Amino acid sequence: MRQTGFSLLELLVAFVIMAFSLGMLYQASGGTVRSLSDVESHQRAVILARSILNSRDAVPEAGWNERGESAGFVWHVSSAPFAGGISDPRVPALQEIQIAVEWADRRGSRLLELRTLLPQLASIPVAAR
Repeated sequence: MRQTGFSLLELLVAFVIMAFSLGMLYQASGGTVRSLSDVESHQRAVILARSILNSRDAVPEAGWNERGESAGFVWHVSSAPFAGGISDPRVPALQEIQIAVEWADRRGSRLLELRTLLPQLASIPVAAR
């Protein structure tokens, strides 16, 4: 009478294949989690930069230079007059705003820079007495 079943060698091969498959599956899922963490940090940096920008409707004539730190993010705002070449008195002067947000993650230091334009506050002429 002949016995049926798996030999020891067949079982070892099956376990090795299963171990390799689980290892690759673990690596793939771990890479996805790390990528999600990087995306979340980048998204938080963008939200911080936009909230800083939304804190002002216009920029004083002297410019806007400010620094700060929030929840592990270091930010810096600077502005400079924008030379648009428009000389119409009805068009407000513009300031070019640059917002830089820096943070550290598992890959090292990261930097997000945003640039936009905001109107410059009109100077109010002082009446002579």
